[in-house]
Amino acid sequence: MMMVTMTRLLAVLLACLVLAGCKFVPTAEKHKPASNNSAEAPDKGFDSKVAGMWETKVLPYAKAKAGPFADVTAAITANAHAAGAKYGFKEKGGSAPWTLLSTISGKIVAANTQSRAALIDVDTNGDGTADAQVQIGPVIRGTAIRDSLDFVNFNDFTNQIDFAQFGKAFNTHLNAKVLNTLPRENLVGKQAQVLGAFPLPAGAALPLVTPLMIEVTP
Repeated sequence: MMMVTMTRLLAVLLACLVLAGCKFVPTAEKHKPASNNSAEAPDKGFDSKVAGMWETKVLPYAKAKAGPFADVTAAITANAHAAGAKYGFKEKGGSAPWTLLSTISGKIVAANTQSRAALIDVDTNGDGTADAQVQIGPVIRGTAIRDSLDFVNFNDFTNQIDFAQFGKAFNTHLNAKVLNTLPRENLVGKQAQVLGAFPLPAGAALPLVTPLMIEVTP
């Protein structure tokens, strides 16, 4: 009987020692980001990096690479790969489609400004139907600006998260410097002049254009 009691006593003492070595973490602390590689990490200066290259590298490159929308779309129809090489860019060996640069001019035939991912539909050839959709934010889908630039390379970034954050920084800059002052009322019937980037459309889908420059006039 005494042996059983001693065994139980030793078990209790051992359990106490184990618990003494444990650390209880509050629930809030457990849900803090683990490191700077988390999705909530700081942008690591990406916003300022984009701001520094926008006027000196991004816009000059886009202006030089872009073709008139009619020429770009005709080239896509003839040979999408050749069109991409001439008017756009994609990472070598990557699975992403070509991202092309184009100048677009035409009448706004539809506008959806109720959504935060606002769009205008632009008729470029005067037939009354939309040929391209242009994002006017504030929510910008995709990373077309980043993906159109041949001087931005995934291998220059630590990981996929940083590369994605850099793409987001272009959209943030676009909203602050270009789209923030764009008129939002009575857009249908007005003229749009755009320098923009768009991924190669799938099938019969309209190109979804992210503008680098945009002007809307009566």
